[in-house]
Amino acid sequence: MIRRTENLRVTEVRRLITPAQLKSKLPITEAVNRTVVEGRDAVQRILDGDDSRLLVVVGPCSIHDEASALEYAGRLAELSREVADRLFVVMRVYFEKPRTTIGWKGMIYDPNLNGSDEVELGLHQARELLLKVNSLGLPAGTEFLDPIVPQYIDDLVAWAAIGARTTESQTHRQMASGLSMPVGFKNGTDGGLQVALDAMLSARHPHSFLGIDSGGLTSIVRTTGNPSGHVVLRGGKAGTNYDPESIAAAAAALKKAGLPAGLMVDCSHANSAKVFARQEEVWNSVVEQRLAGNRALVAAMVESHLHEGSQPLVADRAQLKYGVSVTDACVGWETTERMLRHAHRALGGAR
Repeated sequence: MIRRTENLRVTEVRRLITPAQLKSKLPITEAVNRTVVEGRDAVQRILDGDDSRLLVVVGPCSIHDEASALEYAGRLAELSREVADRLFVVMRVYFEKPRTTIGWKGMIYDPNLNGSDEVELGLHQARELLLKVNSLGLPAGTEFLDPIVPQYIDDLVAWAAIGARTTESQTHRQMASGLSMPVGFKNGTDGGLQVALDAMLSARHPHSFLGIDSGGLTSIVRTTGNPSGHVVLRGGKAGTNYDPESIAAAAAALKKAGLPAGLMVDCSHANSAKVFARQEEVWNSVVEQRLAGNRALVAAMVESHLHEGSQPLVADRAQLKYGVSVTDACVGWETTERMLRHAHRALGGAR
């Protein structure tokens, strides 16, 4: 007798809408396409040193509510136009959250915030929100965690991140090698830079790996390699890495490895010791270093929402405070506006 040896711990396998079907339901428009293409081009020029503006990726730690996300996007789109001569602003629109152990994994996986895990609804909501954000003329950036997700939304993303927990993953390096936008690789959670350098090198080369096609069928994906990678410094267990000495060391390591020298500083996470208010200190240091002539420092990231802080996730969405993060604590809009306007004024003489 042959005993069952597969799916012993699987309770359900449910087929999803295919990427082609979702894109047909929620197609990209000409205006949105223009925002994405022009956004990618601007980010690339900044990374290449052909555009002297500071790239700023700013927005909620995670998206959990469309209404507050769109209000934030509307405010940010207006502000981005005012500072566009010195700052190029991309909104953080993060739908996937890597967890150290367990917890809410983001809108794509659990859009109802209650453990119902309606992934197909999450994919719909994610794509629809990206269309709306881009329609404001505001490019969007996101972190890709599951390698299947890009097939559903990557045509709407101007900049992507590979997180500290996944930068060392071969799966994510392969995925990055085929992404159509610039990609930031974060240093490891221990603060080590080498995993990000290795990821950049790997992603610049062609790869062949398993994935899905637009029809949802398991396929062999072959890529050309992605030359548009850069390092994101987010600090680590050993401390911060946004100070001038750390920036110089990272730039030297990139040069030694034969990689482009453009660096982004993540003002949150270990660089702020996970104290959201300290992001402004890190931000001001980035601005000061730019004013001092540091051209390797080309970008910064800020976790920001309509209101500061964070709140625990509860199943009853009516009990959640509007515009407050349910994951990492964020600075509020007033602080965000102050930070961007300060940088715009200060960088006026640094062109």
